[in-house]
Amino acid sequence: MSEIQASNTELTSQYIAQITGDLERNTKEQERIGAEVDALQEQLRTLQHDHTVLVNMQQALGSASPAGEAAAKTAVSVPRQAAAEPKRSRPKKTAAAGAGKAATKKPAAEAPSAKASKTAGKPSLVDLIRSHLKQQNEPRSAAEISSALTQAHPDRTIKTTVVRTTVEGLVAKSHAHRTKQGSSVFYTAATAPQSAEIEPQPKAVAG
Repeated sequence: MSEIQASNTELTSQYIAQITGDLERNTKEQERIGAEVDALQEQLRTLQHDHTVLVNMQQALGSASPAGEAAAKTAVSVPRQAAAEPKRSRPKKTAAAGAGKAATKKPAAEAPSAKASKTAGKPSLVDLIRSHLKQQNEPRSAAEISSALTQAHPDRTIKTTVVRTTVEGLVAKSHAHRTKQGSSVFYTAATAPQSAEIEPQPKAVAG
């Protein structure tokens, strides 16, 4: 009986160890995926903010000059096709629709602009990380960046895992640099070359 009990105890210990390892891997995978989801949500909010600003600019340019609106529609093929569909369904209301557009354009432009002003007052996490790295003279880890941003913006919840995922995205786009010291990873801001931004204009040759 003692041998059977010993073998049962050994099997139980093996099962417990295996289950414990599976639980640890499961927890780490949940944390990794959760961090990616948070980073993607932050990127989505940034894209939505950029979209709102672009829509406001397009509407402002369109209301200022019809020629500018036509040029914008010609340059962007996908919105032009989407805008052409409702026009086909209402061919008889060209004059009335033109007058209605002028009347309804201002309220439509005011709503997104109000939304944009609220969103613009709260910079995205990507902008905060970029600005923080540019102000630093030494490399910073994700934990240090998260701690500094949390102190500077106590109204926002900034997780280290989200900061790490976001700054890795900046590294992938060459907007930041990554250095490794031992087991720790540090990040610095990428410096844009000045020659690429300001190029001398060629002098016109008189014919």
